[in-house]
Amino acid sequence: MVTTLAPDVSLPHPPRRLPVLGDVIGMNVTTPVQDAVRLAQELGPIFERVVMGNRFVVVSGVDLVTDLNDDTRFTKHLGPAVEGLRSISGDGLFTAYSDEPNWRKAHDLLRPAFTQAAMRTYHDTMVEVTRDLLSYWRTRDRVDVSADMTKLTLETIGRTAFSYSFDAFTRSEPHPFVGAMVRTLTHNQRREVIRVPILTDLWFRNRDRRNEEDKAFLAGVIDDIVRTRRDHGVGQENDLLDIMLTAARDADPNALDEVNIRHQILTFLIAGHETTSGALSFALYYLSRDPELWAQARAEIDEVWGDGPPAFEQVAKARLVRRILDEALRLWPTAPGYARQALTDTVIGDGYRMKKGDWAMILIPGLHRDPVFGENTEEFDPDRFLSGAVRARPAQAYKPFGTGERACIGRQFAVHEAMIALGTVLQNVDVRPDPDYRLRIEERLTLMPKGFELSISPRRR
Repeated sequence: MVTTLAPDVSLPHPPRRLPVLGDVIGMNVTTPVQDAVRLAQELGPIFERVVMGNRFVVVSGVDLVTDLNDDTRFTKHLGPAVEGLRSISGDGLFTAYSDEPNWRKAHDLLRPAFTQAAMRTYHDTMVEVTRDLLSYWRTRDRVDVSADMTKLTLETIGRTAFSYSFDAFTRSEPHPFVGAMVRTLTHNQRREVIRVPILTDLWFRNRDRRNEEDKAFLAGVIDDIVRTRRDHGVGQENDLLDIMLTAARDADPNALDEVNIRHQILTFLIAGHETTSGALSFALYYLSRDPELWAQARAEIDEVWGDGPPAFEQVAKARLVRRILDEALRLWPTAPGYARQALTDTVIGDGYRMKKGDWAMILIPGLHRDPVFGENTEEFDPDRFLSGAVRARPAQAYKPFGTGERACIGRQFAVHEAMIALGTVLQNVDVRPDPDYRLRIEERLTLMPKGFELSISPRRR
């Protein structure tokens, strides 16, 4: 980004800037988000970072973010890491440019699949997949939480959206889709951090080759999903795949072509499970380390759900569990940033001028640590999401699902799925955390706890 500032205004930047290289001292290519959160705490709500001639402006203060979220002045911009994913998901909902026609067509076509009425049709499948998780856990006394939440969410999106099973809980090893996806996300993020012509290509030559193999494998999985539906015609009526194939067959004005249908499937498979599995893993990390909070949340589930699986209407009534999920997403929003581009020459904050086409990256973990969230914003406290506390904060202070019309279309789906999973674990499982484990975060476009394991046993009633 090249932001044009008022003559008397300059942006803070990390100390010890080097000629040519820029702000690379203290930079870790594997932890750019965590580095940025640290810099935001040191440098303030807006700062710049120059790396190999590429300038990035990072914003985290709620007042500045409120300006950037103004849809009359700004629109979605594809940040470097997201733009790098266009090689696999093209003009899918997440990676499309706002002026690409397939984005609007897909959004309007698929929006009914994420209404509350649609959620009701997915509910039983979500409950069923969570039961599969419990059955899988009954054969184990120690589990890798992030890996198992990934199995849960991948299987859920596969069955609900495409009537396709990845056999996540019957395989001896994770489905190879997961490995290919993780490598692709990680590779694209790291490649975009180092954006120097020739040097980048040389540095990533071998990984680029593996990335092409992973992309081909992912495309093969998508083709199998579509082929299975077309050959056998078995699937849930009005699931995402049915909506897209029916529109194409019936010449709907929002019909998507074959290539874009595949882009949308891959988008939903990746975005529809990777972010939710991270949110569940972070929530279970904080819950498992607070026995009192665990007991309170379990008592709520017992009262609201009883002994069995919840009915659709009961899920949202577990308000403490929802606050726990919201607070986990506050501290570690699993999709940690989004970029906004100026539609016209404008000014944000106290005189930061942006020309038409300029863009800035909103650092969501930094935004979620703004002082409007109270004291000790690094601490986990679900009471930050009591209704009075929420009403007292600016509306733009909490943005785990992005903003505006390009916000996550599946946020209701993700919340409902996560609530079922968290509540079911509380209802049925006792956990014991490793007292020596300290939270480590893996960055692969999304955020995920790394090496987080729990000892588990059936609940003692």
